[in-house]
Amino acid sequence: MEIVEVGPRDGLQNEKRVLPTETKTDFVRRGTAAGLRRIEVVAFARPDRVPQMADAEDVLRALPRPDGVRYIALVLNARGLDRILALPPAAGPDEINYVVVATDEFSRRNQGMTTAQAIEGFRAVAARAKQAGLAVTLTVAASFGCPFTGEVPVSRVRDVVRDAGPADELCLADTIGVGVPAQVRALATAVREVSSAPLRAHFHNTRNTGYANASAAVDAGFAALDASLGGIGGCPFAPAATGNIATEDLAYLLNRSGLETGVDVAAAAAVGTWIGDQLGLDVVPAQLGRAGLFPQT
Repeated sequence: MEIVEVGPRDGLQNEKRVLPTETKTDFVRRGTAAGLRRIEVVAFARPDRVPQMADAEDVLRALPRPDGVRYIALVLNARGLDRILALPPAAGPDEINYVVVATDEFSRRNQGMTTAQAIEGFRAVAARAKQAGLAVTLTVAASFGCPFTGEVPVSRVRDVVRDAGPADELCLADTIGVGVPAQVRALATAVREVSSAPLRAHFHNTRNTGYANASAAVDAGFAALDASLGGIGGCPFAPAATGNIATEDLAYLLNRSGLETGVDVAAAAAVGTWIGDQLGLDVVPAQLGRAGLFPQT
């Protein structure tokens, strides 16, 4: 089961302290040393709205490029892709993750456009990205619920996926941590009616259902799960959208369930504690760094 590490992007973007470029690249290096092989490292967003990501180009230029490690950059519009394509090829990401929000109100607040406009933007950006040799993930944000309009019908998410067209991977995001396992199963069934792309899920543990949802996603055939070292992060444009499920806690759950993740759980827990120190947090949401491994070694 693949864990996609999103701490350097979704983790850091919601924290008050803005870390220097060197610390961000060290965060990524520590993550790869713990066995993580797909890492969402930056977001190409407006620096005035997401200052934590203002040095996206500098981070990408500074990152090591070990064999077998793929870097992902999040983009919200064509300007984000323009910034990526302006980089030397050796300094660019391997993949892009484009976000379309499932509801118009949240989409306006997050990206300044309606869902339909975001879908049009995705189609154009995806075509250009593919021409440049980049893999493309479509993330449907607020798939499980919207902080402004409430419940999101499964049919709405299915229609967004259908209208967006082909992607190399489809990620369903519980952006504000309201989802439950029944929704995971229902959404998986619905989007498979209109897309054959491998499924990935992005869960927050805001209401303590993130790990139950992750287990449901495994059972529903999802190929990848997002997580953040230390469980840091959230969405800066959604009220009370607290941290992601923690990489170390998720890896413990999956490894103990007999699934191969490639993640060294003890090393990941140490990175989670370390990034909390860099951010000035008294404690990170992840549990494993405090509870320890079992059995004790």
